[in-house]
Amino acid sequence: LSKICVTFFYYRAALEQRKELERRLQQEEEERLKLAAEKIEVVDHLEENLNQLEVGTETARTVSEAIQILGGVSEEIDKHPEKRMRAAYLAFEEARLPQVKQEHPTYRLSQLKQLLKKEWQKSPENPLNAKLMALSGK
Repeated sequence: LSKICVTFFYYRAALEQRKELERRLQQEEEERLKLAAEKIEVVDHLEENLNQLEVGTETARTVSEAIQILGGVSEEIDKHPEKRMRAAYLAFEEARLPQVKQEHPTYRLSQLKQLLKKEWQKSPENPLNAKLMALSGK
């Protein structure tokens, strides 16, 4: 009789544990379904951020560069005209000196060179003036 009571007791305890486990699993399943029903779905149809779009692979750091990239204007401006200024002045002087001598035959060479220097400052052949004219023309 004692064996039967012990076996019955274990059987009953095992049955209660099984029922408890099934009840817990069912509660967890119900909670999971509740959370799934309350879950907010995220829509993946987000608009593209136009501020971050790259036009080609070029980047602009100044307004003039941005205008050049967006406008497609690709004028090449001489960034260092002072490097070519001496050669340009000598060519200008060589071309203009005979004409200035004819206009002012009584002037000395130093006076003629002073006139040429003043004329050079305003000449479009001057690389510095060409740069300024290119910038002001835009």
